[in-house]
Amino acid sequence: MARWQAFGRFIAGHMIYIVPFCLAGGIFLPGVFSRLNPVVPALFALMTFQGSLTSGFDDLLACLRRPLPLIVALLVTSVAMPAVACALGQAIFRDPQTTCGLVLEYSVPIGVVSIMWVGLFEGDVTLGLATLMASTLLSPLSIPLTLSVLVGATVSMDPLAMMQEMLLMIALPALAGMAVNQLSRGWGGEVLAPALSPACRVILVLIIAANSTGISDYMLHLSPRLLGIMLFVGCFASAGFVVGLLLGKLMGLGRPQAVTLTFDCGLRNISAGAVIAERFFGPAVMFPVMMGTLFQQFLAAAFGSLLGRRFGGEGEPSPEA
Repeated sequence: MARWQAFGRFIAGHMIYIVPFCLAGGIFLPGVFSRLNPVVPALFALMTFQGSLTSGFDDLLACLRRPLPLIVALLVTSVAMPAVACALGQAIFRDPQTTCGLVLEYSVPIGVVSIMWVGLFEGDVTLGLATLMASTLLSPLSIPLTLSVLVGATVSMDPLAMMQEMLLMIALPALAGMAVNQLSRGWGGEVLAPALSPACRVILVLIIAANSTGISDYMLHLSPRLLGIMLFVGCFASAGFVVGLLLGKLMGLGRPQAVTLTFDCGLRNISAGAVIAERFFGPAVMFPVMMGTLFQQFLAAAFGSLLGRRFGGEGEPSPEA
């Protein structure tokens, strides 16, 4: 078991290097990795279940007693950033498919990996878990609603089918994971979650490779316009971290809460967005979504270091993480 968990930690600690190889595998070998596409939703549901095992309903209740940071994080991630992405996408690219991809990328829930980074830089893990769970549980409603309001007039979509997919892939597995941890009095988070974690790291690698097959033709025929989309995604992804950091300062939050808000605003569940794009849209929508995988881990590490300097070195990585 120790070696199994060490294997999982190795993958988690080297995602910044592994992700480009995953993308390359899907792009250059689409015939191999596209065979996984039919089972990707089920694999993603397992990942969501495992990620939810470390929290319980008590975490949500604890943060609801002081809800301002949680509410701010949800407003930024679920309302402000999708709206700004839509406005900028329409102004810069003037293409409904690209704009839809940008809105989708910033409509998906906060990334499960945010908890890893929050713990690594000694943030408020309880706040991070509560915000992650709230964002995840709202996603079956918030994602179809956001897409319908912002791009529904220009892109064909099926909000009800999308809502059903989100329930099966995200909300229900998340509730199941929380229930298992709650009913088992912590056994789910202390024993089951670590046992499943390495397998879920492998699953994430496979999902990234499978999803990237959808943009194979685009990446093999890169144009100045596609490079422009990549540049935009990188800049906008950086903006999420900046907004979280500035809001933490403006709200006068302590270091742990500010760290959590920074990572919550900057990290998205890109894999969920890619699965939605593959099942309900097409490669033109998936391209900007998948580009987020190129930047997230690198930006998280960079802003983690910035947080350390911002708080006088207190935000350096924890040696236990």
